Amino acid sequence: MSRIGRKPIPVPSAVEVHVEGATVRVRGPKGELVRTFPSQVEIRREDGQLVVARHGDDRRAKAMHGLSRALLANMVEGVTQGYKKVLEIVGVGYRAEAKPHGLTLSLGFSHPVEYRAPEGITLRTPAPTIIEVEGIDKEKVGQVAAEIRSLRPPEPYKGKGIRYQGEQIRRKAGKAKGR
Repeated sequence: MSRIGRKPIPVPSAVEVHVEGATVRVRGPKGELVRTFPSQVEIRREDGQLVVARHGDDRRAKAMHGLSRALLANMVEGVTQGYKKVLEIVGVGYRAEAKPHGLTLSLGFSHPVEYRAPEGITLRTPAPTIIEVEGIDKEKVGQVAAEIRSLRPPEPYKGKGIRYQGEQIRRKAGKAKGR
């Protein structure tokens, strides 16, 4: 049995959970998330906790058991605390500016790059070289951060580009001068 799938998910008092067949609706102080789970698992509410049980012992059911429990726990955490990813911009003249629709980035190209934020995601720039991606859906926050990073990934020679906060870039030596 899945070690992760076996653990019950505690539901805080500020969170409402509605289970309708395979669809689960989680509502909390930060918002509401809805997800449909695979047919191999069953989600029940027992004693103020959510329990994920699987139907059968085949390989797919085992995989869906742990996955479903992790996704459900992320939904509960998202509507209570939310998720946040911080990106750093490194490079001379590289900067970001928050707009109502998303971001305008200057990344060394001949033109500014516009990025539109999807619904449910908040983009902030506390400094011109820092971007904060916030939201209640962990999957969406991570995807948006990855899309912004992919606009100018860090290069290995000077380290210029967009990186996650705390990310270590493996540096390469430049050309060696020949004699």
